[in-house]
Amino acid sequence: MSRHLDKDPECKGGDGGIDLVIEARPRDLGGFVVRRVLPSPMRRLVGPFIFFDHMGPVDFPPGEGISVRPHPHIALATITYLLEGAFVHRDSLGSEQTIRPGDVNWMVAGRGVVHSERTAPEVKASGGRMHGIQTWVALPQKDEEIEPRFEHHPRSTIPIVNRPGAVLHVIAGTAYGAKAPTGVLSPTLYAHAELEAGALLPVTDEHEERAVYVVDGSIECGGKTFTEGAMVVLHPGVEVSLRALEATNVMLVGGARIDGERHIFWNFVSSSKDRLDRAKADWREQRFPKIPGDDVEFIPLPE
Repeated sequence: MSRHLDKDPECKGGDGGIDLVIEARPRDLGGFVVRRVLPSPMRRLVGPFIFFDHMGPVDFPPGEGISVRPHPHIALATITYLLEGAFVHRDSLGSEQTIRPGDVNWMVAGRGVVHSERTAPEVKASGGRMHGIQTWVALPQKDEEIEPRFEHHPRSTIPIVNRPGAVLHVIAGTAYGAKAPTGVLSPTLYAHAELEAGALLPVTDEHEERAVYVVDGSIECGGKTFTEGAMVVLHPGVEVSLRALEATNVMLVGGARIDGERHIFWNFVSSSKDRLDRAKADWREQRFPKIPGDDVEFIPLPE
């Protein structure tokens, strides 16, 4: 997904086991709505996660759908996870992959990659619902310029952890004793938890930095209630428990703190401002590789 320059999410102070609460703001990206959570003015990253968008839910009428034109990335990895709907990922590595609910697309941009995301024509003809989460993970400095790669992990390969009243899908990294197949490059926590009403879910201190994002429903944490669109950032080293006040979906996000400052411009992330400038010039002059079969349109560099 391409990042649109826009207003940042709102932030509020926290207490107890809660360090900060980030309230996402909706963004109309032309036909569908995202809720931008990271980066925010008071918290740019949680673990390696430097970007977090909640896509939809949106119901497309017949003839409409997702159409994100080719755009570039460097020095990050994108993670796409759908709860409803489907679209086709294409990239300059030659990948062409439909992603469906429960699947995981992991794309390491490294020294540079271009990708697009579009609803397939046969799906677009009938319309349908789209709902998902798209995140970016900053790469360790030693891996910022590695060869780009793309991984698709079908739903059947994603580890499931069952707890009383809870089903957890471990998308990337480790959680609750399970390890995802995603090829992460630093300690990572990323899981989707489906909670029944009344379920209690402990969030252990296995990972240095952690946050809980409420996709839908509502939870109680630290004596406070949080609803759809809230990201609750937790204090390091403090174990907390979530209680679902109704049937609820949450995302557990975090991992080890990234090694040093990261700069971000549009779809580019880097520890070096000079590297960002070079990426800008490369995209402006169209020196990035093309996507086979999707090489006519592109998103211009914002000025």
